[in-house]
Amino acid sequence: MEMQLEQKILKKLDKIEKEVEEIKAHMVDVDVILTEDEKKLLDESLVHEKEGSLVSLGEVENVRNKARQTA
Repeated sequence: MEMQLEQKILKKLDKIEKEVEEIKAHMVDVDVILTEDEKKLLDESLVHEKEGSLVSLGEVENVRNKARQTA
């Protein structure tokens, strides 16, 4: 009787373990989900890119370096 109970418990544990693995495999990484604010910023950035009004990192660095030299 006790052996049957142990076997039932082990079978249930195996089933639960498989279900947990399946859930893990289909979970979404929260770091890849955009918030509303992030979505808005992304949309604005895409518009700016199409307009050609983005500033390159090099330009930002040049302005920063010039500001440091005059300070």
